[in-house]
Amino acid sequence: MPKMKTNRGAAKRFSRTGKGGFKRAQSFKRHILTKKSSKRKRQLGSIEQVAKADVKMVNRMLPYS
Repeated sequence: MPKMKTNRGAAKRFSRTGKGGFKRAQSFKRHILTKKSSKRKRQLGSIEQVAKADVKMVNRMLPYS
């Protein structure tokens, strides 16, 4: 049986948590920042947990994480 390939794009976006979930960065923080409030930009900097509905898909993309 050949090895499974890791999705390299997903490997750069998600990382495993201690309890087996995945953490991710939030979007909308790259450009067009002048119209966004300081509060909004600050809150977008935080790390979020991947939604329960998406964990199965991320698990498939990252078989060895």
